[in-house]
Amino acid sequence: TGLGARPTEVAKPALVDLNQAGRSELEQVPGLGPTLAREIAADRNRKGPFKSVEELRRVKGIGPATLDKVRA
Repeated sequence: TGLGARPTEVAKPALVDLNQAGRSELEQVPGLGPTLAREIAADRNRKGPFKSVEELRRVKGIGPATLDKVRA
């Protein structure tokens, strides 16, 4: 009947530039929510741009498990 049909390929999440994304865009990243998006934006404003994804560890609330979720 076509109801409940699923795509045959899994869509890859869109890449987000940590240094350009606004809070609403950061909230869409799997593993992040409003609080972490706010913390990332605040950290970026205080300390400057991120040079790598691993630098997200400097943000309060982001540990190894969260970093693994957002790495892609």
